[in-house]
Amino acid sequence: MTGEIFLIRHGETEWTLSGQHTSRTDLPLTEAGRNQAKALGQILKGMLPAKRTSLVLSSPMRRAMDTCHLTGFDPQIEDNLREWDYGSYEGLTSGDIHKSAPGWTIWTGPVPGGESPEQIGARADRVIQRCLSVLDNSGDAALFSHGHMLRVLAARWLGLAPDAGRFLALETASVSALGWEHKTRVVRLWNQTA
Repeated sequence: MTGEIFLIRHGETEWTLSGQHTSRTDLPLTEAGRNQAKALGQILKGMLPAKRTSLVLSSPMRRAMDTCHLTGFDPQIEDNLREWDYGSYEGLTSGDIHKSAPGWTIWTGPVPGGESPEQIGARADRVIQRCLSVLDNSGDAALFSHGHMLRVLAARWLGLAPDAGRFLALETASVSALGWEHKTRVVRLWNQTA
């Protein structure tokens, strides 16, 4: 297979600046986030030839959709690309959470009222399955989503447990690529920003 899956994280929001966990809250991009997305569009033009980009999917959240449109793509909505559901930790920073749950991380949980690593891993697996038919035809897929979701998706692509995403830091307005080395699934590019 020669097709690749491009993972594009949305641009900056007010809560990415403050470090607040953002899943269900539908925040817009900041002005800087909009500029990041436009600059990222220039990078993507060289990476994603229109004739090969067979599938463009986006989380339904405004920050992902706006990033997609500002980079010059028109996506299909894919609900499975939503961010990790942070449950009652929505809107809190890790520092806020540590006051009641010392040492907590999203990777080690639990997430009261939210998703487990296994649940978000299952969503990532569904997205990968949707992309494989495109990759089989030497096409590419572009996925516009969120930091934790894309990290889990990359881990699952590599056959790792969802919590292995903790080893894959990802900046806002970044592009990464998953592909192949012979028949082995690999990370071809990680965390490229404009």
